[in-house]
Amino acid sequence: MNLIEELRWRGMLQDIMPGTEEQLQKEMTTAYVGFDPTADSLHIGSLVPILLLVHLQKAGHKPLALVGGATGMVGDPSFKAEERKMLDLDTLRHNQQCIKAQLEKFLDFDPALPNAAEMVNNYDWFKDISFLQFIRDVGKHISVNYMMAKDSVKKRLEGDSGMSFTEFSYQLIQGYDFYHLYTAKNCKLQMGGSDQWGNIVTGTELVRRKAGGEAFAFTCPLIKKADGSKFGKTEQGNVWLDPKRTSPYLFYQFWLNTTDVDAESYIRIFTFLDQSTVEALIAEHRQDPGRRLLQKRLAQEVTVFIHGQQEYEFAVQASELLFRNDTAAILQSLTETQLLEIMEGVPQVDVPRSDLAAGKDIISFLADTNILPSKGEARKMLQNGGISINKHKVESLDFEVNQSLLLQDQYIFVQRGKKNYYLVKAV
Repeated sequence: MNLIEELRWRGMLQDIMPGTEEQLQKEMTTAYVGFDPTADSLHIGSLVPILLLVHLQKAGHKPLALVGGATGMVGDPSFKAEERKMLDLDTLRHNQQCIKAQLEKFLDFDPALPNAAEMVNNYDWFKDISFLQFIRDVGKHISVNYMMAKDSVKKRLEGDSGMSFTEFSYQLIQGYDFYHLYTAKNCKLQMGGSDQWGNIVTGTELVRRKAGGEAFAFTCPLIKKADGSKFGKTEQGNVWLDPKRTSPYLFYQFWLNTTDVDAESYIRIFTFLDQSTVEALIAEHRQDPGRRLLQKRLAQEVTVFIHGQQEYEFAVQASELLFRNDTAAILQSLTETQLLEIMEGVPQVDVPRSDLAAGKDIISFLADTNILPSKGEARKMLQNGGISINKHKVESLDFEVNQSLLLQDQYIFVQRGKKNYYLVKAV
């Protein structure tokens, strides 16, 4: 497999240093991507670098995942408006362990493999380097003029907040990572997002000037939505890979709700489907966009990759909960967290728990909760078979609503007509 050709048709290649493709075709090459340990989980903004490493390993090359224990203490200023909060060592260590556990799900770390993935932490080689040693042995190889010419630096210097020396040094520190991995691990390639190009090239320059070697690089475009807004952000914030932070159901929903234009781009970038399959899917989707074939396949592929088949199947079932009548068993099986996630956006009304303890006739229940405006309207809706409780149609006007109906001892799910849903909470 030609890695560069594969990434090119997927739209995952932006800048590439001359000779990189030839190097990858010549021999098994060790390459690395850096991950920022500012949280204890990666999010879908980290998916592209993860996928770069997965594609690299599939093509027979050796991936290194660098977790920036040292650089995380400094904070990358590239195209950021202000300086980032610095983290303490214990927090960074905890975050690194969590990130490694996540990466082990996607990369093969089996040491018996010639191209086994490895995790490295730049704190391990920076912790024993003194400031004087660093500026003498590393700083002298890269001029200030060279560092100031980078777009990421220029934009900050032109802004109101300026740039601290700490941030200015980041470029040199990341450059040293590449030099260290080149000398210690024979790592000849660095990959990353296009906003990292300046930092990456500083690394190749340091390898050339300090080690007399040749290093290579390429970047992937930063993923944006078609409307120009930031990819991976929702009203709730980041979409995380950790199921405790973003449930598999909400993760699935994120991809399912992708626009047609974005889905055509994302199906190439975020799945491992081959080119002919992707092109056929896009063609079929364009014939009938209303079926949302592309979004469903995209959501399936990414959810299975991150969370596994079982969680994907649950997410599909949960997504159908509001729209199908044969989902009563699914409703009963949900945890409170899952129930509230699925019911996000569904109107919630309260009912006194004492009313349910005593038992309440269905007509009074519907009117008192304002699900229907009057008892007369409630009676008419019931006679027309338009009311369901917990996905079971109410067949009798004498139906009693009581505590036995409570889901998780707290909720009753009411459906009025085909498209009106309510979550009644006992208080």
